[in-house]
Amino acid sequence: MSSQLSYGELATLMKRCAGLTVDPDLMRTRPDSTFEEYGLDSLGLLAIVGELENQYGTPIEPGAESCKTPGDFLDVINTSLTSGA
Repeated sequence: MSSQLSYGELATLMKRCAGLTVDPDLMRTRPDSTFEEYGLDSLGLLAIVGELENQYGTPIEPGAESCKTPGDFLDVINTSLTSGA
């Protein structure tokens, strides 16, 4: 993974952590769609945050698991990864 999480990587994490198949291009073109629309609940998002913390070896900014949209989530995650939380 690069130092910036992409929609494609988020879709892969959604599949791995929550068993959801999501088209990354759909998320990219509709960044304000809600995770609920994709079937991702708060526990699934929390699992994704935990996976990212394990992969990058750094804590993710508090509140990332409360994001409602893929666009907001990527903003928080990428800011966190850039700043080192």
